[in-house]
Order: sequence, then structure tokens, then C-alpha cells
Amino acid sequence: MELQQMRYVVAVAETRNFTRAAEQCLVVQSALSHQIARLERELGAKLFERTSRRVRLTPAGEAFLPAARQALDAAERARAEVAAAAGEIRGRLAVGAIPTVAAVDLPAALKRFHLRHRQVRITLRSGASERLIEQVQQGTLDAAFLGLPLGVRPKGVRGRELARGDLVAVVAPGHPLAEEERVDLRRLADEPFVDFPPGTAARAQTDEAFAASGVRREVAFEVTTVDFIARLIRQGLGIGMMPAAFVSELPGLPVLQLSDAPARMEHLIWSRFAPSPVAAAFLATLGVSAAECSGAPNR
Repeated sequence: MELQQMRYVVAVAETRNFTRAAEQCLVVQSALSHQIARLERELGAKLFERTSRRVRLTPAGEAFLPAARQALDAAERARAEVAAAAGEIRGRLAVGAIPTVAAVDLPAALKRFHLRHRQVRITLRSGASERLIEQVQQGTLDAAFLGLPLGVRPKGVRGRELARGDLVAVVAPGHPLAEEERVDLRRLADEPFVDFPPGTAARAQTDEAFAASGVRREVAFEVTTVDFIARLIRQGLGIGMMPAAFVSELPGLPVLQLSDAPARMEHLIWSRFAPSPVAAAFLATLGVSAAECSGAPNR
């Protein structure tokens, strides 16, 4: 069993396509298919079900994939540790962030890190806080920036609280409430809303605040990106709720302060295990000490 074979399996599992996986791995498809078939013979089990329309993991493939990822991560970690022993930070840095992160200027932080450690390959993934926590727990992300309701702490990871912030209402230009400076949630209850899907921390903050005020609202549009939310609001199809520190990213949209505003806490999290040299270097640029990196994980 070879690491390259594991890379091919992971690529096919992620792309669900042998052709795209081969392109991603910079190899011809026939070579990738041959190596996966060779691995399947060695394991005595098929890893993928292939039809003319789709490729999906078999139960054996589902069992093999996490171990393959761990093996590849371990190999990458070994290379990074050797380089760090020689005084060089190199390897891969995988960062996740909610779309509305505001406590840190993340692009600027990544640029500083890149200028300091040019041998590090940086990737950034955007997503909901719940999924980002899972990915840090699984080791597919080195660090992530979250937004959670007050009092909620991410479990099974290390981390620190970054900043508390209130939410504000965002409406279309020309909306009847656009000239108001401050309203309460009851004034907004009859408006159609644009919001994130149920089950996300961003949605929970707003739902809980309306419930606490004793009023119900209609979420007419459920979308997953801030850009799409802003576009729907601009068209006058609904109003939305955004972190006050983030609304400067949405120029031209009137902002209403809320007298009973929902609040959230932004968090920076990283693995409960000892961070890799690359992850430790990134956390250091954010002011996280070595002692904090190895502190007790949240429970």
C-alpha cells in the first residue's frame, strides 16, 4: 500500500469523478484507475461503485477513507516536523471561516503569514460553524473562525473567544424602515426574512432572539452565502440580520440598530492535539501562545 494510492482514493472520493481526480493529481486517468484497482486487489474489497453516471464510495471505501486521510496527514506532518527541526516552516495550512467573520481581518492575517512563510501552501474553506468544528475535530482543518450564540462553546477542540457583537437588521434602500435608527424585533416580525438554513448557528441566534421576544417571523428565503443574502435584500424581497461589525462589507444597504439585538461570540479554534509546526506558526501570528496551543480542550 502506497501513499500515492491513498492520495488517488481521497481525490476520487472528494471529486466523485475519476477524470477530475486525475486532473487534480496531475496524472493520466488510466494510471490513477490502475493504481486504485491495484489497491483494491490488495485490500480484497472494492472501494468505489462505478456507473456511467456517478462514482460513490462502497462501505469498504467509507471505512478506508478516514484512515487514508490520517495516513496522508501523518506523512505531511512528518515532513513538516523535519523541516521545522532545520528551522524551516513548510507544509500545508488549512483554515476555515464563517462567511461573516469580523473579529479578525482574515485576508490580511493570511497575507502576513504567507509573506513570513512562503513555503507553506494555504487553503481556506468557508462554511457553517457546526461543519467547521467537525472538520477541526477530524483534522481536515488546522484552525477555524466561528460565530456562535452567547454561552455556546465548541466541544472537543481548543480555542479562544475573540469578540462579542450584536446583530443588526439590514433592509433594502427605500424600505419603509430604512430611515429608522433603532427598532425592536416586534417591528420586524411581519417582514419576510432572508436567512441561513435551519440548524446553523447563524440561524439559531436569530430564531432564539425572536422566540425570546414572544414573536414569530417568516423566513421566506433560506440561502447559504452572505452575497446571495445581500442580493435578495437589495431587491426588496426580504430583510436580514447580520453582525454589526460585518455590515460595512455590504455598502448601500440601510442598517437598523436593534433595541433587543441578538448577540453572538466569535471564536478561534484549533485541534485538541498538539498543532503541527505550520499550525503553531499561524496561531502565533494571531497572538496564540505555545502554552495556549497545548491547553486543555473544551468539553
